[in-house]
Amino acid sequence: MDDLSPAVREAFARTWVDDRPWAFLTDLTAIGDRMAGGPGDRRASTLVADAFTDAGVRRVEFDPFEMARWTRGDTTLDLTAPDERRFEAVALPYAPPATVSGPLVDVGYGTPSEIDAADVDGALVVASTTTPAGGRFVHRMEKFNYAIGAGAVGFVFVNHVPGQLPPTGALRYDEEAAAPAVGVSAETGSWLTDYAARGGEATLAVGAETTPGESRNVEGRVGPDTDRELLLCAHFDAHDIAEGALDNGCGIAVVVTAARLLAEMDLALGVRVVGVGAEELGLTGSEHLADRLDLDRVAAVVNVDGAGRFRDLVAHSHTSEATAAVATRVGNETRHPVDIEPEPHPFSDQWPFVRAGVPALQLRSESGERGRGWGHTHADTRDKVDDRNVREHGMLTALIVRELAATAADGEIPRLDDELAAAFRDADFETGMKAAGIWPDGWE
Repeated sequence: MDDLSPAVREAFARTWVDDRPWAFLTDLTAIGDRMAGGPGDRRASTLVADAFTDAGVRRVEFDPFEMARWTRGDTTLDLTAPDERRFEAVALPYAPPATVSGPLVDVGYGTPSEIDAADVDGALVVASTTTPAGGRFVHRMEKFNYAIGAGAVGFVFVNHVPGQLPPTGALRYDEEAAAPAVGVSAETGSWLTDYAARGGEATLAVGAETTPGESRNVEGRVGPDTDRELLLCAHFDAHDIAEGALDNGCGIAVVVTAARLLAEMDLALGVRVVGVGAEELGLTGSEHLADRLDLDRVAAVVNVDGAGRFRDLVAHSHTSEATAAVATRVGNETRHPVDIEPEPHPFSDQWPFVRAGVPALQLRSESGERGRGWGHTHADTRDKVDDRNVREHGMLTALIVRELAATAADGEIPRLDDELAAAFRDADFETGMKAAGIWPDGWE
């Protein structure tokens, strides 16, 4: 990075001690409920717009879109046999209002093979939030939808992280699910698996409402006005049960920090900077963005979902050797290692672009533990954040975007090819994605 100008180097030096990322994260998490479509979501988008403007992002504007707003009601999970007990449970977004009863069936991790091996017809399936070591992480939506497709009448998602923390997370992409589902703590899950082994039965009742709603993206630009552009984005919405500091307050704070640095740079391509709405309820904001943009003009996407949480940066390259090479080069030159994960996945805001062949990086950070940790629970609060990680990852993100711009300007970032579907099949995604209704039609 010897070619950075003195002014840009000074901007990096200021970032090292800048208190604005922490102030932004504080204001964002103080909102509380940022569930898409609600008043907190709108307040958050205004806060992001103000932060973009303060960072030097030009032409900041709101881009509203329609989405399915889900509102939580009362939820109960009652054991009816062999004992009578009530357990704390949290409804999972897009669960329909319904009451179902049946035997408890423990399917372990909830992988398709485990569900196939169990008799789940008419049952309340009990599955863990984690997955077996040695394979890819199997998403909640895959487990739920596969279980319901196999005949289950309800789904109980058991946190593998102790601490009386029932997890949440959407069941479908922007639409009501076919059956109710709840999250329960690891401690409750221990009881339920025990009761399942003893022929236990339970009744699950979810009160909820899915109605037409509206969220909005926040867009602006840094760098020159060029025909082709890069996209730098992060979602700012969060689940209503916590502050959403880690998921994804850190991520949008990283983007604001990176944008402030990019605004000082001489970039080879323009960069569209976007705070994305409604990611947690189905990637609705990024789907709207991908539909609206001319994707032939988008050279690459950098989606910051999970960066800034922990010490080490991870870059998911989604089969793109060119974007992986850029992230590796920046990591090596700055002596801040960036771990590359080449396998694609469809569960964050890069997906609508990757699906269309746009090269991408998703930037997250690694805790060393498998799964979300505090994310999607009551414990996702500001006190878990070390804002040194936010500032460092903001600097690394800016350098990665700068390098991507230079590489793309030279025409050296190829589009994703017809082998993308094969990569998803090789990673064993096809069964789960088809169950969740997100396997692309053209990949048959």
